[in-house]
Amino acid sequence: MRTTRTTRPAGPSTDAPRPGIVRRVVSAALTTLIVVATVAGLAYLAPSVLGYERYAITGGSMSGSIEKYSLVLGKRVPVDQLAAGDVITYLPPPDSGVSTLVTHRIVDATTDEAGVRHFVTQGDANPDPDPWLFSLDEGTQPVVSHVVPHVGHVVIALADRETRMLLLGVPAALIALASLVELVRALLPAGPGRRRLDDGIVPEPPSVPAPGGRALPGSDHSRPSPAVPVLPEPAPA
Repeated sequence: MRTTRTTRPAGPSTDAPRPGIVRRVVSAALTTLIVVATVAGLAYLAPSVLGYERYAITGGSMSGSIEKYSLVLGKRVPVDQLAAGDVITYLPPPDSGVSTLVTHRIVDATTDEAGVRHFVTQGDANPDPDPWLFSLDEGTQPVVSHVVPHVGHVVIALADRETRMLLLGVPAALIALASLVELVRALLPAGPGRRRLDDGIVPEPPSVPAPGGRALPGSDHSRPSPAVPVLPEPAPA
């Protein structure tokens, strides 16, 4: 009695991710990145397009109504329409000792004999009004109309050139690189006897000539058949 032991040729591992799936995952990730970058860009530019001026709040003098690191959007109105209760962002007078923009609420508005309007402001969290009386040189002044909490962090970060290059330049470079790779892959010709792996289809097996010159699919005539070890017949007991 002969006993044979056959060895099945090793096929491709089913645990490895198929090329088509990997390509689709990468494509979905890039698409998501493009959408996020586009939405962020539109959100950053939209206030200016709609006529708003944006300011990031870096202090706590308006806590209770406008928290620190909020983003405020201001719409310009004529100075003669400003009234007590309006929250404005302005630069205090030179003799105040304050050299940065201030976002405070108007608590008093008066007009002198020359028709010039003067204002006094106060932070909602401050116990006393600001110690200066000021007027506005321009004919219009932004008045805060919308407050977006926490977004001031983003505006402050984007104000730094290096951070802006990192947050905006790196995703743009990755998108450009991915587009270049896709273009190169599209231009490269597919190999002979091979279907596109993008569709998750494995290469087609070559044909082998059959007796009489006909080709039989599914075999490779250029390679020997897998060896089938034959064990010797056991000796009779």
